[in-house]
Amino acid sequence: MAPTYAVTGASGRLGGRIARRLAAAGLPQTLLVRTPSRAPELPGATAVSGAYDDHDAVARALRPTDRVLMVSASETPDRVQQHRSFIDAAAAAGVAHLVYISFYGAARDATFTLARDHWHTEQHLRASGVPFTFLRDNLYADFMPALVGEDGVIRGPAGAGRAAVVAQDDIADAAVAVLRDPAVHVGRTYELTGPEALGLTDIAATIAAVTARPVSYVPETVEEAYASREGHGAPDWQLDAWVSTYTAIADGSLAGVTTAIEDLTGHPATPLEQVLRA
Repeated sequence: MAPTYAVTGASGRLGGRIARRLAAAGLPQTLLVRTPSRAPELPGATAVSGAYDDHDAVARALRPTDRVLMVSASETPDRVQQHRSFIDAAAAAGVAHLVYISFYGAARDATFTLARDHWHTEQHLRASGVPFTFLRDNLYADFMPALVGEDGVIRGPAGAGRAAVVAQDDIADAAVAVLRDPAVHVGRTYELTGPEALGLTDIAATIAAVTARPVSYVPETVEEAYASREGHGAPDWQLDAWVSTYTAIADGSLAGVTTAIEDLTGHPATPLEQVLRA
């Protein structure tokens, strides 16, 4: 019997990429989304309602499903609890393999505060008994232009640190490779990175070259970073997340470069300039 697939977050950028790749390969799948009407219309795909914190709905949607792609939930104070509920539902449904999109260097004490959420999620999945694979992606290369302010300046307390930013298309290719042949990846953790570690000065220069407009990087102190962002009215946990994105770059937490993309997909990781020109 052919394996069955389910993809979460299919209405988003990363989950949508993965769902489209499975559809292009002719693999039927269930798309778990909060709002089925927002799911992409893909051949062989059925959209169902499955909010992460709705244990019963998720368990019904995943019974029976062999291979599940779990994209992390939106950033909220209760995200870890939502993840735990989803994992418990997957275990109850008898899911044979769950691929979780985690974050590079996830750890209890990670500098980037949201990476701690991913560590707690990983621990719960390990304890659930569901066979798993963790794909820990670095910062998205695709999102680097969003760091640029209206004045053409990237500001943050990243110092001279570097990050090995990774393309979402590469992450999607890696996820599909694992989903299609999960047995060899059971219990494995892959740190997904781009081909090189870049400082924000390098990233600014690359964006400038692609967009043909001036872009620069101006380092801030941590105190300046909090002060410049407090006017947005965001809660403290979100401010911490924003600022720690940069402090994680500063302390080298995101600087490691791996060959995991090429190992999993057979093609090299995509350079930032190529991502931005696509």
